[in-house]
Amino acid sequence: MRSRPRGGRVQALREATTGALWPLPTAAILLAVGLGIGLTELDQALGYGEDPIRFVFTGGPSAARTLLSAIASSLISVTTLLFSLTIVTLQLASSQYSPRLLQTFVRDRVVQTCLGVLLGTFVYALVVLRTVRSADEAQGSSFVPRISVTVAFLFALASVAALVTFLSHQTRQLRVETMMRDVHSESARTRARLHERQEEDQQPDRPLPQVPDSARPLCARSSGFLVQVFEGPLLEAVTGAGAVLLLDRRPGDTVVAGAPMAWAWSQDAGNGVQVEELEKALQRAVHLGHERADVADPSYGLRKLVDIAARALSPGINDPTTAGHALSHVSALLGDAAARDTWHRRLTDEDGAERLVLRSWTFSELLELGVTQVRYYGREDLTVVDRLFALLAEVAWRARTPAQQRAVRQHLDALVEQSRTSPPAGRTLDDVQRWARTVDEALAGRWLRPAS
Repeated sequence: MRSRPRGGRVQALREATTGALWPLPTAAILLAVGLGIGLTELDQALGYGEDPIRFVFTGGPSAARTLLSAIASSLISVTTLLFSLTIVTLQLASSQYSPRLLQTFVRDRVVQTCLGVLLGTFVYALVVLRTVRSADEAQGSSFVPRISVTVAFLFALASVAALVTFLSHQTRQLRVETMMRDVHSESARTRARLHERQEEDQQPDRPLPQVPDSARPLCARSSGFLVQVFEGPLLEAVTGAGAVLLLDRRPGDTVVAGAPMAWAWSQDAGNGVQVEELEKALQRAVHLGHERADVADPSYGLRKLVDIAARALSPGINDPTTAGHALSHVSALLGDAAARDTWHRRLTDEDGAERLVLRSWTFSELLELGVTQVRYYGREDLTVVDRLFALLAEVAWRARTPAQQRAVRQHLDALVEQSRTSPPAGRTLDDVQRWARTVDEALAGRWLRPAS
């Protein structure tokens, strides 16, 4: 089955808008302007005479102005309060847990929806307010857009509900357990998306192809974090050049202008590759951002959770319980990642020849990311060391291949050596050996029964 290329400018735009705070409130403001103009035109077309429609606003111009003015003035104050609370939440998450958690808050649909309702109601009230006129004004006859004012009143009630929802939601969002749950969910969605692509390729797990001596390095022309690759255009350019290209940067890696980021070689050993043309095609096909994103990066969720655990173990915070909870999420994600040894992407041309290889993360690299830093910072804490041994046992139980088992064994040996040199407070070498035996049994496909 031929690999189908993924990615494009439309997808990049969609990812950029879903990861920003402004699109949904902006859409709400535009909708409010449209409703404000459209409903007032409907009011003028209907005309009410002396017998207005039941259940709509029946007051005069002065009452309509008072109501609309009260809605507009109160909502701009409430919106300012909500923006202030959002900024405080972002600052707290950044300073106490991890700066990379800001993306999770910014893309929160509840926050975006509440801000959209408040801003939309404010703008709608202003648009309708401009159409209210008294009999003594220049037009000569009074006009009260009764349906429009009634809708403004309903929007005000919706804004009250949005305010209560926002406050309730923010109190939950400030809990570190909620933050870790959201990170876990984002990472699980990314892994599922990558797994779907790999299944579509029908490519077995195998290491990257050997780069021949004739391969030429392709240098980056701009700097940033590798977010994703627009596979279609790059595959077309590489196929047209009769070359094979290996992208030597993983999603989430730093790319520096002027430094090699890929290797290219010709399928025909006697021909060279057009380095200049392929570098231009590579520049157009890679999306580099000023910050990392989880679009195609299976490691980003682990990075956030490890940041939370490491920050919790710092002397200024000293919260090993939070570190242990973060390791529980890390364990679950690593166990799911054991579904594959590698997450590399391979694309072929129409004839089935492999043309484009996009390097990604391997299971052993993800395991190292999830364990190494926490092992170092929490080496003397009983809670953390105990949870690290349990993590390795849980991952070992789900390890499918010898390569994954070797990776677990490597980290088990390092953890045992560290714990023997400096046992956690209140534990002895016998405890370390007992923890290690739990992992050994899991690697052998056996789970120790609880002691009676």
